[in-house]
Amino acid sequence: MKEIYPKLISFLEGELSQDTSGHSLDHALRVYHNAKAILSVEGGDERIVLIAALVHDVIDPKLFDDVEEQEKKLIDVLKAMGCGQEEIGSIQYIIQNISFKGGHAQPLKNLEAKIVQDADRLDAIGAIGVGRTFMYGGAKGAKMHDDKLPVMTFENELEYRRHQGTVINHFYEKLFKLKDLMNTETAKEIANNRHRFMEVFVEQFLNEWNGEA
Repeated sequence: MKEIYPKLISFLEGELSQDTSGHSLDHALRVYHNAKAILSVEGGDERIVLIAALVHDVIDPKLFDDVEEQEKKLIDVLKAMGCGQEEIGSIQYIIQNISFKGGHAQPLKNLEAKIVQDADRLDAIGAIGVGRTFMYGGAKGAKMHDDKLPVMTFENELEYRRHQGTVINHFYEKLFKLKDLMNTETAKEIANNRHRFMEVFVEQFLNEWNGEA
């Protein structure tokens, strides 16, 4: 692990080591490897993509209260790695713009951002995605399921961020939508199998919940 941008990995170990919501270093490394696989087919600036893949959560407001302080720390680390201002700007653009935002995100303007977004979204679906979704729900005190709580459609990002739903509803509110939101053909192919796994899982969950299996 240390051979992958050692300064960056050390920084991430410090920033993400306490996470119990599915956004710890292992998630960052999976996104890194997803991005690397997509890059090998789709092309793009490898250094920008792989660094952004690793650091994409370190200024996330759902994980950190002081986003401005996190951004300062990140810039210091990137400079220490030898990143110039243009590279830092490219990395900042990616990590500030790839989140789901309740389905209200703006279209991305370059291939590098599209690859990192796909890599992150691939880790949100499939078997790992199921596990991470329950981890996040548990960390936030969400119920697994409640028949009385409807699946929501969000008018804007703020409404999405403030919503406290159930874990199962989250599959319908976000995760089942991600397959059709992938940018690259490579990610679309990978997403198909992961999407089917989630459909089978949720069907089985609801059958068991209702005493039908």
